[in-house]
Amino acid sequence: MHLNPQTIRIIDAWLGVPLCWMLTLFRRLGDLFRRPPDEATPPQKILFIKLIELGANVQAHAAVHRAVELVGRRNVYFWVFEENRAILELLDLVPQENLLTIRSQGIVRFAVDTLRTLWSIRRLKIDAVIDMEFFARASAILSFLSGARRRVGLHGFNASGPYRGDLMTHRVQHNPYTHVSTYFYLLVEALGTPARQRPIPKRHYPQQHLECCRFVPTEAELRRLQGRLDRAAGFHVQRPIVLLNPNASDIVPLRKWPSDRFLGVAQELLDTHGELSLVVTGSPSERRAAEAFVRQLGSSRAVNMAGRTTLRELVVLYCLADVLVTNDSGPGQFASMTDIDSLVLFGPETPQLWGPLGPRAHVLWAGLACSPCINPMNFRFSPCKEPLCMSEITVAEVVAAVDEILERRRREAGGDRLRRAA
Repeated sequence: MHLNPQTIRIIDAWLGVPLCWMLTLFRRLGDLFRRPPDEATPPQKILFIKLIELGANVQAHAAVHRAVELVGRRNVYFWVFEENRAILELLDLVPQENLLTIRSQGIVRFAVDTLRTLWSIRRLKIDAVIDMEFFARASAILSFLSGARRRVGLHGFNASGPYRGDLMTHRVQHNPYTHVSTYFYLLVEALGTPARQRPIPKRHYPQQHLECCRFVPTEAELRRLQGRLDRAAGFHVQRPIVLLNPNASDIVPLRKWPSDRFLGVAQELLDTHGELSLVVTGSPSERRAAEAFVRQLGSSRAVNMAGRTTLRELVVLYCLADVLVTNDSGPGQFASMTDIDSLVLFGPETPQLWGPLGPRAHVLWAGLACSPCINPMNFRFSPCKEPLCMSEITVAEVVAAVDEILERRRREAGGDRLRRAA
């Protein structure tokens, strides 16, 4: 049995609360006999815990880079679910042997992998843990059980949010006005803050702009992916190419724009741009739905690539295309590593906190008074049963935004040709 997001939340709630309480009691008793860590000695090895959400790991690029500056690349580790390992391999932020993974296929495997990884962490003598999971209890428990003398993560203080005990040495207060990439960066900076300060970090925001990392495929990768795209289409697919990702993560299904709206966008673009090719992307589990989507379009210029690429190949595909239209999910973050223009549709969450980085990232957000209704303080649960924040975004708005992007890219391409000729 695969641990789906709902199962993980239930386990986190029913087991997490008593475990956090008991470990907090154990910690406080232990503090009576244990010397506090020597804060004058900098950490030697840093472990990031971010078990779920592929896109968030892209947003953590600046934070991990800062950790590498502090302790060196070979001393930075990442703890993730096995299915999320691919994005960290793609980002190449830490050595592959420093990626610690847990399988989520069933309770037994999860428990065995957790114990195995905790043993490895203690054997590696990792002395600093950064919990990037907001108010999840499991990550707080794992941070404490790691044995690290420095543990950085969110603490509830006087807020009425989710209880997760008092297991961090460096207690960070949740700031709902800080973009997630900056928040992750400040978690690393908190390592250099005296633990006695409450809350932390008491310092200014980073002055530099936190850019996303860049992905540069090889020529061989581009040729190979172009060949696969051509075979799937039955002809040589040329630009302009628009990608559609009509799906969303199971973690927050409210983020999904209605499928018939994606269909309307696809039909309008194919009708008004005779030279345009349209490619549908998605995971292997979404392949059948994508095939049905393409059949409904009834166009030879519509191609299904859902489930036909690895994560790395998907990002290579972004390098071949011009525009990506997607729900607020991982692909919007992956696209920011390339020169594709992404149009990300936001609803129950806000782009002010979760918007993809980079100059070619564009968002559409209705901005209803009830949005965002999903945040770290409510475990990303929403009482909403009718996400009007998504249906408020119209087909006409999306088509107009794509048209504008395509026109701008045509002008840029023309300018590039003139400069090369000169």
